[in-house]
Amino acid sequence: MKGIGYAMEAALLFGAATPLAKLLLNEAPPLLLAGLLYLGAGLGLTLWIVARRGLDALGRADEAALSISDLPWLGGAILTGGVLGPILLMTGLRLTPATSASLLLNLEGVFTTLIAWFVFRENFDRRIAVGMLVIVVASLLLSWGGTLDLGSPWGSVCIIGACGCWAMDNNLTRQISACNPLQIACIKGLVAGSASTLMALLGGISAPPLGIVAAVAVVGFLGYGLSLALYILALRHIGTARTGAYFSLAPFIGVVLSLVMFGEVPGMLFWLAMVLMAWGLWLHLSERHNHEHSHDENTHNHQHTHDEHHQHSHDFPWGGGEPHTHSHHHAGLWHTHPHFPDIHHRHHH
Repeated sequence: MKGIGYAMEAALLFGAATPLAKLLLNEAPPLLLAGLLYLGAGLGLTLWIVARRGLDALGRADEAALSISDLPWLGGAILTGGVLGPILLMTGLRLTPATSASLLLNLEGVFTTLIAWFVFRENFDRRIAVGMLVIVVASLLLSWGGTLDLGSPWGSVCIIGACGCWAMDNNLTRQISACNPLQIACIKGLVAGSASTLMALLGGISAPPLGIVAAVAVVGFLGYGLSLALYILALRHIGTARTGAYFSLAPFIGVVLSLVMFGEVPGMLFWLAMVLMAWGLWLHLSERHNHEHSHDENTHNHQHTHDEHHQHSHDFPWGGGEPHTHSHHHAGLWHTHPHFPDIHHRHHH
């Protein structure tokens, strides 16, 4: 259940950042704000990583660093989610009414799930499929503005394309989720933030005052950087589709905080969406996936403890501290126990 906690914590931070970013939109246009948020995430995580290295030197367990073989996955995630996604979104927002754009943005979760299920073969059953459908419907109701004016068809195409890019980003990031989540989120934040900020400045947008930049950086660090690191940990433990389902709590958290901050009164659709979201989450939380399955022989590197999947010896001095990180070998194994599609359970059914 650890992965579920990570996903919900990520949703809480990202959801809380949304109304705060809405306030900051009065100080900076969307493209520049997105760039500064991601830069704040990258720079904040850089400082965190430097601070953690001091703790690691004192014996704290570190995470596995990215390797050369991980770079194509990371590069693809940054290109699709950090560069192409924001460009398509900003183009689409200029051509599409805000209410319709909010509805279309729910397609990210749909695309993420479909890619995870049918391209990367992540397992699911009828209960999970129904739960995901209910969560999507709840999200659609939450963002429904009462009208559906799609504006220019090219605007809708661009927003749908952005959702597809972010969905691919989520699935590509899952492939390297065994690596250090802080390092992955830091690199993605720095590269994506630099790209968006540069595009905004080259487009003639002026930088806001330093105090606003600092405020945006703090929101970016918590709502985008730390949230993304927790999201990656959730990918490691419960897979892409289930992480996306729990992360769908973020808009509800944002709406609730907006109600408090802006004194808005929720309508009937909000309460109906809340009921549906609760039902969808219950279907996921009550999942019990248990069957005999095999583990192929494998060697990889990630932070772990000596549980039933990690019964190995060490070729280096080890004082018994856990968790610890090193390259280790998994022998072939057949057994039965409840499990999620984590980094050790990506088998066929």
